[in-house]
Amino acid sequence: MELYDAIKRRRDVRSFYKNGTISDEVLARILMAGHLAPSVGFSQPWNFIVIRDEEKRRKIKELALEERERFREELPEDRKKIFDNVKIEAVLDTPLNIAVTCDPTRFGPHVLGRRTIPETCQYSSVLAVENMWLAATSEGIGMGWLSFFRKEDVKKILEIPEHVDLVAYLTLGPADIPERPELEIFGWGKRMRLSEVVNEDSWGKPPRKELIDKLDNIRI
Repeated sequence: MELYDAIKRRRDVRSFYKNGTISDEVLARILMAGHLAPSVGFSQPWNFIVIRDEEKRRKIKELALEERERFREELPEDRKKIFDNVKIEAVLDTPLNIAVTCDPTRFGPHVLGRRTIPETCQYSSVLAVENMWLAATSEGIGMGWLSFFRKEDVKKILEIPEHVDLVAYLTLGPADIPERPELEIFGWGKRMRLSEVVNEDSWGKPPRKELIDKLDNIRI
């Protein structure tokens, strides 16, 4: 799969998994894609925790479902009706989960490029997640990012040290990856036009008309 194809095909998958496993060879390629990500000051702050244990995953699923209910109660009635059809996790529907962490002490404290923007440590781990997502997509593996929990609760379950940040909790499995984002399919939202999110030279200043025409008509 070519790069732009993988970018177009990549989805946050929760509802379209199918039976099957992920071989160690495929898993290793996906993890290597994450490990090859750029990182601030070449700090490589990530660790990848592969989670197969069903009891640990069951506890994390319970946390997600509890948080789902809290979120649902905050919604107006019309949004509740849409949200009731939205699947927010696939923790037990997939053969494995992966937690991606960020260790701000690795090669520290003087990490090149992080002095003025320390959150570039977490950004680096997020870049690893995106690399993994594109690699998984090219392998026919769906990936979902679960965030319906309080990080400290999941860190306890996974025995992550206090100083290490939990950046992402991912579910992976063979999937029929949908053509459109799931939240668009279920009516929660839709993708904005590219020209709506591009400014030129300063915040809120629209691009030149020539560029807007290109932005509105670009296809990859």
